[in-house]
Amino acid sequence: MARRRGTSELLSAKITRGRREGGNGTGSNTALVADIIIANAPDPVFVSDLEGKILQANGAVSKLLGFRQDELIEQSLSRFISPRETREFLAALQEVVKKGVTRNARLNPRSASGEVIPTTLNASALRDPDGNVIGAIGILRDMRELDKARSYAESLIKNAPDPVFVSDLEGKILQANDAVSKLLGFRPDELIEQSLSRFISPEETREFLAALREVVEKGVTRDARLNPLSASSEVIPTTLNASALRDTDGKVIGAIGILRDMRELDKARAYAESLIKNAPDPVFVSDLEGKILQANDAVFTLLGFRPDELIEQSLSRFISPEETREFLAALQEVVERGVTRNARLNPRSASGEVIPTSLNASALRDTDGKVIGAIGILRDMRAYEQVVRDLEKSKQELQEKILDLEKFEEVVVGRELKMIALEKELEQLRRDLERTQSRPSQGA
Repeated sequence: MARRRGTSELLSAKITRGRREGGNGTGSNTALVADIIIANAPDPVFVSDLEGKILQANGAVSKLLGFRQDELIEQSLSRFISPRETREFLAALQEVVKKGVTRNARLNPRSASGEVIPTTLNASALRDPDGNVIGAIGILRDMRELDKARSYAESLIKNAPDPVFVSDLEGKILQANDAVSKLLGFRPDELIEQSLSRFISPEETREFLAALREVVEKGVTRDARLNPLSASSEVIPTTLNASALRDTDGKVIGAIGILRDMRELDKARAYAESLIKNAPDPVFVSDLEGKILQANDAVFTLLGFRPDELIEQSLSRFISPEETREFLAALQEVVERGVTRNARLNPRSASGEVIPTSLNASALRDTDGKVIGAIGILRDMRAYEQVVRDLEKSKQELQEKILDLEKFEEVVVGRELKMIALEKELEQLRRDLERTQSRPSQGA
């Protein structure tokens, strides 16, 4: 694909072509066209010879520097820039002679008001009809606003509390703040202009370059893992978030990377994983879609599955569709409230047994506090339900015995009442008999 030519190269081509056509009597017209293009260019454009004498300058140059045309034309550029920059400009002209162009040379001309104006110079060759370079067509870019923006960005980077660095697309560190030096224990001069590959492994260097490609394609990369080696040879686990560093044309030329020291977080994670692994109860971790990310041995013992048969599997594989909906509702409650209590799950074990359990879950959060999943604790309810069944059975048996006792009591009480009635009847008969016996004796 042909390289797109800059404004100065197009102007140079027109002027050179005009001079070649001059022998045919058309040179003055073409030169006039070139003069018109230069005069009306929106950017500051000037033409100089190889000694740096200004032969032509448009109104944008006068506006930028505050000088009238007659104060610029036929003047050496050394009148407006320092001796050092004059040498650099003449070196840039030499590059124009050799390569035809020079890019982004820095010039800081002093304006009519005495202000030093930071600019960049892009120049291309001005050639005679024989193709010999006889001067340069230069385009200046006012860098004041861009330099302010860069200074502001550099101030933000320098004073950021997190370790922040700037790299090019090959991974060379261009800038790093004090937090980077503090994190890694290197002085700034031991970091700047060094390749990041000096501090990370070859594998991680490849991953970092892949992250840089993602920055070019998407503008950002998230949570790339880097484990740089510090000055004391300690491997420091970090995560990298990077965003695109762009030039003035919006092209990605590097990355601004923010490192997060993961040592404390990794310790906390290791501690949490240890708690989960060694917990006596069945404990698992799932994402918000119900995919099992981690489970301890007690889960494997409960369900009879191997780790590879559980991890990365959806919980819906082990419970009914209805319970899957209930579990997802429980996850929603975890997101909203941070916990859910006593949700019922009846997973099917490897042997096909349906195991009644209750689930208590709490929120799993990322480093920003956002809920990204749940930590669930299962309680095997088989023994409990057996106790409940035994109690129900005992209750039923007790009720039956109470009925039997009531019946027995009813029989006993009825018999006792009959005995009382018989006793009363016998007593009455005895009295009647006594009265009968006493009557004859009274008559005698």
